[in-house]
Amino acid sequence: MGRRGELWVAAQGVLLLLFALAPRIGSPWPAHDIFRLVGWVLAGIGSLLLVWSALNLGHSLTPLPRPLPDGELVTSGAYGFVRHPIYCAVIIGTLGLSLATENWLRLALTGVFFVFFDMKASQEERWLQEQYPAYMAYKSHVKKLIPWIY
Repeated sequence: MGRRGELWVAAQGVLLLLFALAPRIGSPWPAHDIFRLVGWVLAGIGSLLLVWSALNLGHSLTPLPRPLPDGELVTSGAYGFVRHPIYCAVIIGTLGLSLATENWLRLALTGVFFVFFDMKASQEERWLQEQYPAYMAYKSHVKKLIPWIY
């Protein structure tokens, strides 16, 4: 997957492009106003979480899953609730946009995003454990992708 995880980033880009270009198929959803409202709220929450998470990382932020050699382990802020809040934010955001646009194909791709980010996070965590001895203790009390659940 590349020395720093370059293929993970390329695959993520392809998934985002597929999501953005996904055509709407089928008829309107029942109670579509509620789905749209909930969807836009979730999309907003995902956006805010994404920004908050990136700000929490500061100079340790990188698009690649391998941590920067001079990076620091961040365990506070959004990272106190979930180990991979940026991935969580994308999942929440894509779920929200899927509901807001009433798009079954996007909803299915949100499931693909969840599986993809779970796999990507597993690789990233191997690298984090190599670089930061304190990562194991952090991992034992903070959930991976969904706060307090998973």
